[in-house]
Amino acid sequence: MVSPLLSGCTSGEPPHAPAGRPAAASADAADPAAGRWRPRPGLDWQWQLSGRLDPTVDVPVYDIDGFDHDAAVVAGLHGRGSKVVCYLSTGAHEDFRPDADAFPAALLGKGNGWDGERWLDVRRTDLLGPLMETRIAMCAEKGFDAVEPDNMDGYRNDTGFPLTAADQLAYNRLIARIAHRHGLAVGLKNDLDQIPALEPDFDFAVNEQCAQYEECEELVPFVEADKAVFHVEYELPAAAFCARSRELGLSSLEKKYELGAWRRSCATDAGESTAP
Repeated sequence: MVSPLLSGCTSGEPPHAPAGRPAAASADAADPAAGRWRPRPGLDWQWQLSGRLDPTVDVPVYDIDGFDHDAAVVAGLHGRGSKVVCYLSTGAHEDFRPDADAFPAALLGKGNGWDGERWLDVRRTDLLGPLMETRIAMCAEKGFDAVEPDNMDGYRNDTGFPLTAADQLAYNRLIARIAHRHGLAVGLKNDLDQIPALEPDFDFAVNEQCAQYEECEELVPFVEADKAVFHVEYELPAAAFCARSRELGLSSLEKKYELGAWRRSCATDAGESTAP
């Protein structure tokens, strides 16, 4: 999911651990054996996919667009003490990306509801595997710490392809293996029904609107495995979901659909805004 670029700005605020969980002083929870970052529950975060990036939000984790930002931006966020997640679409084609022409027409299905985006035939791992390897390698080369692969639940949508749950499991695991091969952590985006099967393959989760649809409990397996769940709501005010998010150990934000710099975080006692 990517929206047209918009402008925005915020002012920073210090992170706080969710109530009932130990404080997370920094995002530096590395796994020595695997050699990659392992974000733990309770980390505050910023998710910004549009507008001029505001690097001043005082949080240990930033999630930003992998194509739109170069190594200098990633290094700048590292210099402020933040880990940086690389947003990529791995389940949908985006006609505005620089590699758009590399995707054969046979891979392109129906639109996914966002301008310029069409579902991909994730059964064709022979074609998609190398394309996604190149994208994820780009994230690693820019110095990102992790990947957020989007549109990872095509089998539950009208894609134009007869995708099955087994097809989706195989593809999602492929994406996780590629990310790990490049030394990156990887998050499971949405795909709630397959969490029991996929949690061991992924290092954290990213979810949209689990509170609105009364599904947040389905993400608890990640928290129980000491893995962060980065969660956002668009249509509910922070006051409506923050208390429950803190009980479950989720890292929750209220955001606007364009995913600009504006945010309200459940990591503060009252879910205050960091933007005017």
